[in-house]
Order: sequence, then structure tokens, then C-alpha cells
Amino acid sequence: MSMLNTPEAVVSGWEDAWNRADADDLADLFAEDAEFINVVGLWWHDRANIRGAHAFGFARIFPDSRITMDEPRVRLIGTDAAVVQTRWHLVGQVTPDGEPAGDRDGIFTFVLERRLGGWITVAAQNTDIEPGTQTHINEPAGRTSIHYQKREAHWSTSKRGE
Repeated sequence: MSMLNTPEAVVSGWEDAWNRADADDLADLFAEDAEFINVVGLWWHDRANIRGAHAFGFARIFPDSRITMDEPRVRLIGTDAAVVQTRWHLVGQVTPDGEPAGDRDGIFTFVLERRLGGWITVAAQNTDIEPGTQTHINEPAGRTSIHYQKREAHWSTSKRGE
């Protein structure tokens, strides 16, 4: 377990571990009983599962990927807790067939606790940014991403044609 000197150090620690595809160092940013929710809502409940999921990802989905983390925003909650948020940009993800999958952007939220020796992540959530969308809806054909204002324009136009 890596204790961090400052809450924002979790961002550079994540970027460094990711770019070396080092699941052990990445997992060391987390407390033993940490919670992690990934971009599609998979939820891991401890450091061992966080490590295992990322080791699999580095081997199959992100073998040569690079992540760039933006400057973090830090909100201290009292003296012993902090929320750290940052945008990220990822290149180099591959499809199950090994083909390039395109770039991605997202926002990462880390919740840290100050313990003896420094800061440690106790919970994190990673969220993809889907450009041009506002939310998801379930339709008969499956889940889709929409933007309400654009959808309202579509609905208004289609209702006029009825």
C-alpha cells in the first residue's frame, strides 16, 4: 500500500502506474478494503479485486494504452478526508480482435482518507464522457445515449409531421 504525501498525488500515481501497465502499483494506491466502480458500473470491493481487474485489462484491453490525467481538483473534507477529481484522456485501447478502439475521455473521482503515514484511496469511480449526450435511456432496441435538447428538437419535428 502506497501512502501519498498529498491527496492530488493519487492522480500522478494513477497515471504513472497505468502508463507502465503496473496493476500492482495501481492497486497500491488503494486501501485494503477500498471500493472501485469502473466506467460501465462494475464494482470491486477490495484492493485484490481492483488489482485483478486492472491486470486483466492491461493484458487484454489496454496493453499499450497511454492515459493523460489533467490537473486535479481537490476538496478537503475536514482534515482527514478529500475528494480528488480529474479529467483523463486515453489512447491505445484495443477491441477484442486487437484492433485500435479509438480515443476516450472521462472523469475520475477519488475519495481519500488521511491515515498515519499519509493519504490512501478508500473509494473511486471512473466515468466515461460521451460527447453530445446528456443521459442514457432504455428503448425497445436497447440502451441509447441522448441529449434532451437535441431529442426535444427531434420530437418537435417528428410530431409536426404526424
